[in-house]
Amino acid sequence: MQVTMAEFSQKQRKQHGGEGLGNVVDFLLANARLVLGVGGAAVLGIATLAVKRLIDRATSPRDEDDTKGDSWKELSLLRATSLHKPQPSPAAVSQPISPVTPAPRTPVGPTPTHSQTTPKLSSLAPLCLTFQEKLLAFERNHVIIPEGHVTLVKQLTGDIALELQAYLKSKFPELPFGALVPGGPLYEGLQAGAAEQVRLLAPLELEPGLWSLVPGADTVAGEPRCWAVRRTQLEFHPRGRSPWDRFLVGGYLSSRVLLELLRKALAASVNWPAIGSLLGCLIRPSVASEELLLEVQHERLEFTLAVLMVVPGASTDDRLLLAWPLEGLASNLWLQDLYPVEAAHLRALDDRDAGTRRRLLLLLRAVCRGRPALVRLGWSHLTQVVLHLGEEEVAWTEEALGERFLQALEFLVGSLEQASLPCHFNPSVNLLDGFREEEIDDIGYALYSGLQFPESLL
Repeated sequence: MQVTMAEFSQKQRKQHGGEGLGNVVDFLLANARLVLGVGGAAVLGIATLAVKRLIDRATSPRDEDDTKGDSWKELSLLRATSLHKPQPSPAAVSQPISPVTPAPRTPVGPTPTHSQTTPKLSSLAPLCLTFQEKLLAFERNHVIIPEGHVTLVKQLTGDIALELQAYLKSKFPELPFGALVPGGPLYEGLQAGAAEQVRLLAPLELEPGLWSLVPGADTVAGEPRCWAVRRTQLEFHPRGRSPWDRFLVGGYLSSRVLLELLRKALAASVNWPAIGSLLGCLIRPSVASEELLLEVQHERLEFTLAVLMVVPGASTDDRLLLAWPLEGLASNLWLQDLYPVEAAHLRALDDRDAGTRRRLLLLLRAVCRGRPALVRLGWSHLTQVVLHLGEEEVAWTEEALGERFLQALEFLVGSLEQASLPCHFNPSVNLLDGFREEEIDDIGYALYSGLQFPESLL
């Protein structure tokens, strides 16, 4: 009800004028005191300020979406002030409240025997699951993928990889593609709910000594997420010495040109109906996406196979660069793929204390995927949240999973308020840069509402 205070105040103002607005102020202040308590002048001062900002916004004509977008930030401030007081844990809140038993009276008649004793009232109390128990039930029903599905996806992916490898060798014999390697969250045990997308890496074997990597921040694009692959030694090894020279743009290996070549080949040249018939499934290239995606449909499941051309980094590091559809000056650059190091770091943190960080990531991923307002929060955003929380000295046992889940929601709300979510391994990258203000408001509103009633997200 608090989430819609601004809208409520507008209606009251139209109906009752100044008197109605005064009632709204009294109502809001009363509720603030109920939430925050009457003790502490600083807490009440912040609450009053937040309520005043809500009323000021309510008295000016604004769109409904704008009111919703700002009110979650104001109410988040109210909630933050209430955290100064000791709060009951989610488990305690969800525990059934035992009825108050009146003081026993002195029996008039004879004392009943043990067999005649009336059953206790507590035994008749209805079962009430704690949030922790509901979260574990959600994990069982919506997060864990059946082992048979995982096995089938891996089998189909491996078979498609062999067929695609043979096609690339026959279609482009002059281009030294490495062996196609399946991978991604499904292979790391980090896929939640369904095998939505599987990665198929197609490495480019570049000649040592002829290529070097340049940070994207040092190029005219100024893109810290990317790297440029520069052709070197042209005075001793002129163009034409490398089969990849045909994809040079301004002296750099262009990911965009390579993507266009392979996209046309996958869409027009490969006989996918025949391959699908051989493997017992239906395979269709996705024409709506600029990525290289193959939609695989089997009688038991559906998933997308993402074919990713990659440039492995120098032998001194584990950097992995992807050919990715980028815009503007960065269109010829290569996007650095941080998934391998992020997954390895999460695994190392969990192995250190037998923690549940990866389980938390899977739960967040399943919750966001199932709600339209949160679907834009993908693997990269949620991974940063878990990586940030994962290094804190707090309990990472299964019993603390519910508490860590709520803590992750609070961290996300705080990040959205600041429109800032730095990348763990590259703090110069803000993962919320691509979000519009309306999207941030919608996500923040949904998360804040879920934070008030966590069970509604499950």
